[in-house]
Amino acid sequence: MKPRRVVITGTGAVCALGRGCAGLWQSLSSGQSGFSPLPKFAPGELKFSIAGIAKDFPDDRVPPRVQDLTDRFAQFLLASAQEAVAQAGLAPDDPRWANAAVITGTSIGGETVQDESFWSMYGEGKPRVHPLLIPRSMPNSGASHLSMAHGVCGQVYTVSTACSSSNHAIGQAFMAIRSGACDLALTGGSEAPITFGFLKAWEAMRVVSPDTCRPFSRGRGGLILGEGGGILVLESEETALARGATILAELAGFGMSADAHHLTIPKADGAALAMRRALESAGMAPGDVQYINAHGTGTPINDPVETAAIRLVFGDHANALAVSSTKSMHGHVLGGAGAVEAIATVLAITHQTAPPTANFTETDPECDLDYVPNTARPMEIHAALSNSFAFGGLNAVLAFRRYR
Repeated sequence: MKPRRVVITGTGAVCALGRGCAGLWQSLSSGQSGFSPLPKFAPGELKFSIAGIAKDFPDDRVPPRVQDLTDRFAQFLLASAQEAVAQAGLAPDDPRWANAAVITGTSIGGETVQDESFWSMYGEGKPRVHPLLIPRSMPNSGASHLSMAHGVCGQVYTVSTACSSSNHAIGQAFMAIRSGACDLALTGGSEAPITFGFLKAWEAMRVVSPDTCRPFSRGRGGLILGEGGGILVLESEETALARGATILAELAGFGMSADAHHLTIPKADGAALAMRRALESAGMAPGDVQYINAHGTGTPINDPVETAAIRLVFGDHANALAVSSTKSMHGHVLGGAGAVEAIATVLAITHQTAPPTANFTETDPECDLDYVPNTARPMEIHAALSNSFAFGGLNAVLAFRRYR
């Protein structure tokens, strides 16, 4: 069977940059940061004070009854899916739901309800936790709630590969549709890491910036954590055309690799291999690509390694690429990062505009590409990559193309 083309017909997002994809793009295209002060856990107990927090959430997209049954990370998925399905124009009784797929990614799952429950035991001395703690906190609960909400009876599962979780999930959905295993998928990922215990764990790693996130900029101090998630509706081209859907872009390829090197120190060769495999999967040459949504965490180690990996793959063409890190605005959403950034890449293609790397102050000799500093750039974008490189050396890259 000839591999089928996979297209995107709907997107939905929740993050620090406003409500839905419209709010996301408005902030991205204007270079606005979504960082805000952390909740007051206790004065002086954290060495950083801001994060990318989804404001005024949960909202009317998550009914109170569902809120009682779910952790915040699952609520991000449900709200995002509602927006994506509406944009895709899929009716609740569409027969395609029966054999559709739900494949999502998360790094930690229900951290919010776990943190609250364990504090009630260890901090307050309460003898019991909520009877639904396990079903609310399990990493697959978001995928399961999406399945129930939309009547999806096909393959439903969750991928957990740290910061590459969403890209791996989207890639798995891509391969399922391309191979003919299903015609339709809800895919993406989410994370809700803003709890005191989890923030202290990141503080201990000494990779969180004390002020803001400056990817690829000299003097960068690290990442800023964010929360949120995103869902894409993927379909086979035949399915989308048959029902008259509007096609936003094509998901043309997917590549993954492992560094086999170190748990927390990335390797350029591994990242480069994932990009090469994504291009090969898409049938693209390096010169076909105009834009890369970089992993771009803003840490001293990650950014030069990603820069080197891009140069390994693209050679001289690397100098012609626009490369930006939208983490500079919405923060590092961990297992949900790939979903938010995949949607940002689709929006870049839709609007023919490369979003900027915000907070950029000074060129770093080790980071010598065009990072679209501070201001969005209208440009022709026919093809783009979205990179995710995770702790554990697990790399996942998506290749997008303007649909023709």
